[in-house]
Amino acid sequence: MKAGLLLLLLGPTLGFAAKVSLSTVERITNLATLSNKFIVEVEDASDIPSKRALGTVHEQLYRSLRERKISFSVHKEFDTPGIFVGASLSLDDVADILNVEGVVAIRPVRTFSRPIPVSSKIVSPGDPGLPDSESTHITTGVDKLHARGIRGKGMKVGILDTGTDYTHPFLGGGFGPGFKVAGGFDLVGDNYTGLNTPMPDPDPLDQCSGHGTHVAGIIGANPGNEFNISGVAPDATIFSYRIFGCTGSVPDDVIVDALLMGVKDGMDVLTMSLGGADGWTEGTATVVSSRIAAAGTIVTIAAGNDGSSGAWFTSGPGNAINAISVASSDNTVIPLQSLTVSGVAHAPIVYYDTFPLPVEGTLPLFVLSNDTTVVDDACDPLPASTPDLSRFVVLVRRGTCAFAAKLANIAAFGGNTTLIYDNGSGFGAITVGNFSAALIQADDGVFLAQQFAAGAQIFVSFPQSGAGVQFPAPTGGLVSTFTSFGPTNDNFFKPAITAPGGNILSTFPVPLGSWALISGTSMATPFMAGSALLLLSVQGRSIAVATGARTLFQSTAKPISSSMTDGDPLQTVTQQGAGLVQVFDAIFPNTTLSKTELLLNDTAHFVGRQKFSVKNTGKTAKTYTLSHVPAGTAAGFTAGSILPNPGPVPLTTDYASVVFNSNKFTLLPGQSHEVVATITPPKRLDPTTFPVYSGFIFARSGTESVHATYFGVAASLKNAQTIDNTDTIFGVPLPVLLDSQGDVQEGVVNYTFVGDDAPTVLWRQAFGTPLLLLDLVSPDLKFTGTLNTRAPISFTTPHKGGSFAKVPTIGPILQLPWLGRNDEDQILDNTVLLANSFANATKIPNGTYKILLRSLAVTGDPTNEADYESWLSPAFGIFA
Repeated sequence: MKAGLLLLLLGPTLGFAAKVSLSTVERITNLATLSNKFIVEVEDASDIPSKRALGTVHEQLYRSLRERKISFSVHKEFDTPGIFVGASLSLDDVADILNVEGVVAIRPVRTFSRPIPVSSKIVSPGDPGLPDSESTHITTGVDKLHARGIRGKGMKVGILDTGTDYTHPFLGGGFGPGFKVAGGFDLVGDNYTGLNTPMPDPDPLDQCSGHGTHVAGIIGANPGNEFNISGVAPDATIFSYRIFGCTGSVPDDVIVDALLMGVKDGMDVLTMSLGGADGWTEGTATVVSSRIAAAGTIVTIAAGNDGSSGAWFTSGPGNAINAISVASSDNTVIPLQSLTVSGVAHAPIVYYDTFPLPVEGTLPLFVLSNDTTVVDDACDPLPASTPDLSRFVVLVRRGTCAFAAKLANIAAFGGNTTLIYDNGSGFGAITVGNFSAALIQADDGVFLAQQFAAGAQIFVSFPQSGAGVQFPAPTGGLVSTFTSFGPTNDNFFKPAITAPGGNILSTFPVPLGSWALISGTSMATPFMAGSALLLLSVQGRSIAVATGARTLFQSTAKPISSSMTDGDPLQTVTQQGAGLVQVFDAIFPNTTLSKTELLLNDTAHFVGRQKFSVKNTGKTAKTYTLSHVPAGTAAGFTAGSILPNPGPVPLTTDYASVVFNSNKFTLLPGQSHEVVATITPPKRLDPTTFPVYSGFIFARSGTESVHATYFGVAASLKNAQTIDNTDTIFGVPLPVLLDSQGDVQEGVVNYTFVGDDAPTVLWRQAFGTPLLLLDLVSPDLKFTGTLNTRAPISFTTPHKGGSFAKVPTIGPILQLPWLGRNDEDQILDNTVLLANSFANATKIPNGTYKILLRSLAVTGDPTNEADYESWLSPAFGIFA
């Protein structure tokens, strides 16, 4: 498209209090969908036997398009019967395509940005503050499986990512049969950006990004490395499908191509640490992922890193109904060292370093100040009376100046080993340059200083082995705050489960440093993929095991609190899913559930009576007790506002109540019992906040427990206003029509479409919509836009022409299905500049028009105008 008619802005915002200048509206195309590019799904050949003589289903599609004089070009063809058959096409006109025999669906091609971690740091042995990746194995039971020799042997996993540096010695050091990374494909090439032509080749090597290499190490890194870590399934075979270049994005037709390639190659598990917020289960990559999972290949997908954006902000393709969408938890422990104190009675003192300070023997302690409240200890040059410090371990208090400044002043008197005790700023990694120094906790430092001041002779030694400790991380085990909140707009259960993803140490491309510490749901996802490989290696790779894997993992997961404070509620299910995965328990269960996701829906479609079966798979009779454990109720929106609460989403203790058909029952081995749980929503919730209540139903027998997880919405989603009509963001009530200068248009303005002389429609999505429409209509059309009143549109002037939902239109400008709400952390993220033409590329005649914007309510009827919010622009003229 060339000259622009409309700039359609669906941009995220800076926050509720922000006022953003209208001049920031850029005239560029930056939507998450590609202009005029669609994925057309067609029936399998087996479904249309009468047409076989006419050629392949693809040839039949192209013939039908030509007969209708629809111009098109083919980018990719997909032919995996039973999962997905279709083609990626450039099309000028999509209006009649669904009428073509054999066409199942048509969806716009969506783009996904290259995965960007929440945090990333190249590390080397000796760096302070590195977590022990084996701690993630301990908290999830993977260590027990490794101890039994269960390491994923014989299983195959396909990683869709930036490629893999298989030259890394702990990823096998090579590529092809016989190596750890035994296969795969590069679908795009180094220089691919998402907007240029892919240059595929058979080699998925990545030495420019690193994301996929880190993912590969979490799944399958060999043990015996300098960090003493290993992958979850180090004996599994990896196939690497490279779908990103060194920069840029990828359209979902490439993702679908890679997914189907993985199916053809016989992967047991496919994993994707990628995605973008869309809120719906309907994107092409999302739908294909779900079908692959339903057919017997486990699919794990990142839940997203948009936790700061609040509720109802789930990511595709992680929204795939049958896939496992993975949230992240923070690593629980940090491997630190301890020193030994003699001369006074004190336990070994932990200091913040991954490896021992290189100090031989035992040295006396020298304290620079007896004042344990000093704020500027060693910030100035030390007095001339200071002794030679080279034969001491020096103790100094943190505060006021940089650590390097303190250490330089100490070094001026020969000091080469220093302990810095904390002043309340926090016990963590510090930067000390080339000096030999480490931080100790405040209480330990105060004790040593006071004993020294009392005349005690204190000696310190730094054991070079055997003095490591696992120190609790401050947020260890909690859901990472960056994890995106669900549920989906169509009320599906996302994320499904949590796995370790915060501060994860793993492999990185050799030219980029070999090892990196990275955080994100991108890291939790391969952990879940590795867990699935372990499950299949024990229980077998049957379709029944694969399709039941999510239920096993969810039923045995461990619910996670919202904080470290006793008495605070459990984290909402819409961020943690069923809890932290417990891999050993999932693989060797003595009790199973038939169902673990209990979807209560919203108040308009409420399903409070839920059923699932408990089965005793053990060898002895068991008596079970049922109990209800609620999680925090999440207030998705600010009370009285149409705009969402930013994350972390505030929680309340207004809980649902649950009544069972039987609270207690006994099962012989192999027997099952049907649980009927009647769940009643909380009573005191404000429906304008669209609160999500959730929790767990436990079946316990002795020390063993399994659970099902539920959530519901204490409001009708049809009442969620989808279009932002406030002045919160831009200082003017939205939507608006802007003139060529970026000012709100007042009265009729004519545009030439020469250069920048074109109007701009500006709006925001306050909530997701199943269908967003922009149509050109007559300037004589008069009605009051409904926005959230839902009143039918009434016309004062008869009008001839086409119609949609009884609204007379001249022609469509834009139709976007399954559109998510806008982000609240950024601004002007999604824009599109349209041509001086209708959606089918037909030129718009010169004349005067208005623009009709409509947004369908969640659960709304697309044929009923009462279910749309609507807005009519001022009149404008086209004189091109």
